[in-house]
Amino acid sequence: MPKLSLTTVLMATLAAVGLSSFIHSSPAWLDAVRAVRQRQQLAADTLPRPQLPQGANPEDPDWKGVDLEPKEAIKPLSPAEEAKRFLLPPGYKIEPILTEPAIQQPAAIHFDASGRMYVLELRTYMLDADSKGELAPTSRISRWEDRNNDGIYETGTAFVDSLVFPRFVLPYGKDCILTMESDADNIYKYTDTNGDGKADKKEFFTNKYGRSGNVEHQQAFLHWGMDNWLYSTVNAFRIRETPTGIIREKTGFNRAQWGLTHDDAGKLWFQGGASGLPSYFQFPIHYGNFEYKEEFAKGFDIPWGAAIKISDMQGGMDEIRQPDGSLKRVTGAAGSDVYRGDRLPAELRGQYFYGEPVARIVRRVNPVTTDGLTTLHNVYQNEQSEFLRSTDPLFRPVDMTTAPDGSLYITDMYRGIIQEGQWTQRGTYLRTKIEQYQLDKVVGLGRIWRITYTGMERDKTRPNMYAAKSADLIKHLTHPNGWWRDAAQQQLVQRKDRSVMPQLTAMALTHANPLARTHALWTLEGLGSLTPKVVQKLMSDPNPALRIQALRAGETLYKLGDKTIEADYNRLMADLDTDVQVQALLSAKFLKLPTLETGVKAAMASNKAAGIQLVGGQILNPPQQRNSGPFGGPTLTANQKAVVERGAVIYNELCSQCHGNTGMGTPAGNGRLLAPALAGSQRMQGHPEYAIRAVLHGLEGAIDGKTYSGGMMASMKEQSDEWVADVLSYIRNGLSNDASFVLPQQVAAVRAKTANQKGNYQFAQLVKLAPFEVQPQTLKLTASHTNSTRIGGNVSPASAFTYEGWSTGGRQSKDMWYQVEFPQATNVTELHFTAPSSTRRGWRPPNMAGVSASTGSPVSGTATGPTPPPGPPPMVHTYPRQYVVEASSDGQTWQPVLANQKGNEGDNIVLVGASKARFLRLRLLEDITAGADEVPWSMRQLKIFAQL
Repeated sequence: MPKLSLTTVLMATLAAVGLSSFIHSSPAWLDAVRAVRQRQQLAADTLPRPQLPQGANPEDPDWKGVDLEPKEAIKPLSPAEEAKRFLLPPGYKIEPILTEPAIQQPAAIHFDASGRMYVLELRTYMLDADSKGELAPTSRISRWEDRNNDGIYETGTAFVDSLVFPRFVLPYGKDCILTMESDADNIYKYTDTNGDGKADKKEFFTNKYGRSGNVEHQQAFLHWGMDNWLYSTVNAFRIRETPTGIIREKTGFNRAQWGLTHDDAGKLWFQGGASGLPSYFQFPIHYGNFEYKEEFAKGFDIPWGAAIKISDMQGGMDEIRQPDGSLKRVTGAAGSDVYRGDRLPAELRGQYFYGEPVARIVRRVNPVTTDGLTTLHNVYQNEQSEFLRSTDPLFRPVDMTTAPDGSLYITDMYRGIIQEGQWTQRGTYLRTKIEQYQLDKVVGLGRIWRITYTGMERDKTRPNMYAAKSADLIKHLTHPNGWWRDAAQQQLVQRKDRSVMPQLTAMALTHANPLARTHALWTLEGLGSLTPKVVQKLMSDPNPALRIQALRAGETLYKLGDKTIEADYNRLMADLDTDVQVQALLSAKFLKLPTLETGVKAAMASNKAAGIQLVGGQILNPPQQRNSGPFGGPTLTANQKAVVERGAVIYNELCSQCHGNTGMGTPAGNGRLLAPALAGSQRMQGHPEYAIRAVLHGLEGAIDGKTYSGGMMASMKEQSDEWVADVLSYIRNGLSNDASFVLPQQVAAVRAKTANQKGNYQFAQLVKLAPFEVQPQTLKLTASHTNSTRIGGNVSPASAFTYEGWSTGGRQSKDMWYQVEFPQATNVTELHFTAPSSTRRGWRPPNMAGVSASTGSPVSGTATGPTPPPGPPPMVHTYPRQYVVEASSDGQTWQPVLANQKGNEGDNIVLVGASKARFLRLRLLEDITAGADEVPWSMRQLKIFAQL
């Protein structure tokens, strides 16, 4: 709210008392002046009076020159008033299409194939400066429609309600979406089965998808790629639904946070968070990571926001451009979109848009590819400007989307604070500014904006793809708006309608529109109808872009065992077009072609283009990478690598004949398989005893009611424990699966307890014998002590089952306990949990002075704390030092099941031994010594296994 001058207030007051009063009675003038001054003084007295935090050095760059005068609170504007504060290039217009109170705190949107807009509403995000209640189950995903086609989304429902900070929303068929909650590990499919606009069916989709961290650092933005795989930020793998389950493949790592999109070539673009920059866009992520130091033009990291004046940036005064109080260097980007629409000027197509909500800007990026490498340019760098700016401090652009109507939509969370509570604690520079302007009071709002251009009307054609015939969907693959092409491809793939294969093949080979040919090619791939003939023809197409697409799509056939196209890959590693040659090198690396090394060296010798030299050099000498194990996990040890290698030899020699080279099953004709698919199998990735029993004693008969031509799996009990462990470890980690390794000791234990098994198992028998995971929602959980593990987190024993975790908070003490009550007496076999370690609270790196504006904590060189010693940070290890596992039938009288157990840092597996009980608890047996640090007992990712 702008501050009114004394003159303005006096003029209004004179109008109120009447001009004649001023002329004929001078005391009226004096009374008016006194009244104005009294009101101003009263208002000033009620304003927050910020002060320099204790221990802060006013000469430190973080604080030097800071304005700590009382300020009037920043007040929200109406959407109409906010619209007046936007600054756009000539010809562009912006209008609201959905706002509060209908939606609150929108963070992303996604359209389904009928053009309905799903809105991810993070209703608990930073409701105060301490992020209290951030993980309360009150967020939602709403769905909105523009039924009268006037451009405003007026009709909506809460499609899924009562969610814990959902990470994404992805439409996945008619009246169906995929989503997951924060700190969880499972993705679920929600479906509206009765047409009331609210999901009434929840189904498991896949697991092992979550990651630990605060809500800014967990996985987000599940994205359907043009290659028919699903990707997300953070996770170093991609997943895909198949008829036999969800499979996954390792990709390069990504440190992106909020934003993922793809361009017309299907290349993914990830959006960095804290970096403030786009990321991992140089090459498709499934080829791994490549380092190119010149991918940003000079000045790209400098934002050119409008004058905001309030200087509320986390980094402190040295990160703020004066005197306008705007951000001096990008720091918190969010949301992204490669514009692929048709109702804005053609020059925007293929350009990348992303938001910098701290700077209050939307940036337009021009990618320039030269010699096989891409450099990004801020289109308005020379003008020291941005595509979209705002003088409203509450404008927070967090997502951009090409809409079905061909325009560009901006998701504006419209709020005061746009930083997670970990960095807004008392004593920080940012907290000081939040309190000075009362930014924590502006919550629960949000707007979706449409950007249009003068003379270019939005497309008013309403999508209706769910009701369309497959032949009509194929026509949409030619649409000038990339959203329509993507949606049509997704629907065709999900329908699994192979009757359209001839039309798709003709389009891929002969259509005049290269984009239509690209989508037809990938639709064939998604339907499992791609043939070597189509791929080879496109590999020889005169258009380099289509040769690139053929190289990528052909990877699917090669992985399935079709080596007839190997010569084409070798030929294209010497293609005359640099971009095609780079792609051929990437594909050869991904497929591990036997000619990879010679092909790379030949390419580098004949083509000195920068892209060839960079890609070839890093294929031959890969840069050192963290977490290069399966699916982005820790790097495998030498012993684990040896296990996988031995297991692969066994599988390829013995198992692949029936289960297929990639674990997808060997076709036996008439739509049947010789044996079940192992890739994507939840049972093969579940408790290992199921698979161990099957390998040792064999399995026959129908599985889940389905019969296989191979008939039975023979017993392998004559093989050694190591042999069984090796092949199962390979199956659980090397066939698009993600599970723990199997140890020879585990095989030996199962072998011993099943020594009396006669003949092969029947499936129904085996399922009952193998341990199953108990679902935590069926349990009553209590603990002697419970504390939050993070700022703004839950205080609940149930958090032990999530990535958030449970903690006693205080130092481990004798008789602290954690208790589980089952619905009825249960045969518990195992407990699995992770005991995390963390940096000791209050520790800061050495050689820093004053108080950090970002953390507010005293550091070295000040009177408030000594200089920390050099070396790695001190860690707090929260595993239980010594404990007992106890069982009870009534929760009162307890009997020991396992005595004198010692916990481990990291993963813990507690073998209970089929103890039947209604109650189970872990109880500490000793105190941590008085001289030790405050070390709590913590558990996360707790899993309980039982047997029928």
